[in-house]
Amino acid sequence: MKNTDKGVARLISAARYSRQGLLAAYRQEAAFRQEVWLAAVLIPAAIFLGDTWLETVALAGSVVLLLIVELLNSGIEAAVDRMGDEYHELSGRAKDMGSAAVLLTLLLTAMVWAAILLN
Repeated sequence: MKNTDKGVARLISAARYSRQGLLAAYRQEAAFRQEVWLAAVLIPAAIFLGDTWLETVALAGSVVLLLIVELLNSGIEAAVDRMGDEYHELSGRAKDMGSAAVLLTLLLTAMVWAAILLN
């Protein structure tokens, strides 16, 4: 993004880069594709299954949070992979921590859905 972009031009540039990131993740990351298809089912289901707006937001929001964390994890993995193929303890740790964040978010999503649907 150019430093000279201001106002609406900056927002348009930012939106374009965000779209490129989403498309890259969808094309390159199998886990992200799976989670997008899961979200395509669960987010509309949240609208019908939530008894209140708060429940609906919690159901849908937990799924969106999963997508966000997966994007961050994919970004970490891409940055680490760009540095080289050789093993480094810190690279492995960064990738493992990103993966752990996705796992915790999956568990959180499952707990939110279970708590609301089983209540």
